[in-house]
Amino acid sequence: MQAQDVPYPSLRSNYTPTAPRKCIREQKDIETFVRSPAYERIMTFILMLNQSVMDKPLSAVRSISFNVQAVVSLLDIIDGYIIDFPPLNNPQRFGNKAFRMWLHHVEERTPSIMQSTLPESLHPALPELNVYWLGSFGNETRIDYGSGHELSFLAWLAGLAMLDYFSKDEFDAVVLRIFTRYLELVRRLQQTYSLEPAGSHGVWGLDDHQFLPYLWGSAQLVHHPKLKPSSIVQKDVIEAMAPDYMYFRCIQYIGEMKRGPFHEHSPMLFDISGVVSWNKVNTGMSKMYIAEVLTKVPVVQHFLFGFLFPFSAYK
Repeated sequence: MQAQDVPYPSLRSNYTPTAPRKCIREQKDIETFVRSPAYERIMTFILMLNQSVMDKPLSAVRSISFNVQAVVSLLDIIDGYIIDFPPLNNPQRFGNKAFRMWLHHVEERTPSIMQSTLPESLHPALPELNVYWLGSFGNETRIDYGSGHELSFLAWLAGLAMLDYFSKDEFDAVVLRIFTRYLELVRRLQQTYSLEPAGSHGVWGLDDHQFLPYLWGSAQLVHHPKLKPSSIVQKDVIEAMAPDYMYFRCIQYIGEMKRGPFHEHSPMLFDISGVVSWNKVNTGMSKMYIAEVLTKVPVVQHFLFGFLFPFSAYK
């Protein structure tokens, strides 16, 4: 699967502050969405990042730019807030309400930490960017987290890229340093506050919470000389490879969180382990992302559209 051989849109010079709005309410809105600049920009970014990490373990990124490190530091900062909002001890049926306090604190602190971290040239876009940032960590009402929140973080990264914060040669670090740090954070949130899966298909879904690490994680492995899709059922291989490969870290995390045989609690992932090559897994994950995330009303109805992601269809 190749990224489109086109430069990613550069919008900094003509950026117009725009309040993002809800546009997807029913299935017919999906038909407009898939013909919109927003959809094209999201998919192009996903595929460019996919291409950037092809055959690269996490350890391949030996040094990172100031801008990439600054974003990692933002995630470190809000991760540090968790200790100030420990889970409440009283019985709670769906998720721990302390998550709401943590998220409120992130909302309060976001304007100042963004202004102090991101360059002044991006400050006019912060109100729009912050919508995607704040949508990245879960829903405070339902106390849940799922692929729609992951999509919001992707959109935040894509917005930064379109505003020239990241260069194309930093895209591998965007995935292997920033996105993996984000995964560590949201996994900690899931465990600390017992976040419910948002929009989960239950046992028949790919994963309770994530999708993109399987797509980009399979890209990391496309031409690996030894590791095969079937390797994910071998515990010793999982433990050895999880630090360097997102796909194996996902499998390791599932093993830490769920009890029972892998083929029973994760039948879809078990079925995928029978696919002949990582290339086929990667191509299949891209198609599945479109089918199960980008064109599913319950997931994308929460996505908001503005200058960075225009909703109207191309003529």
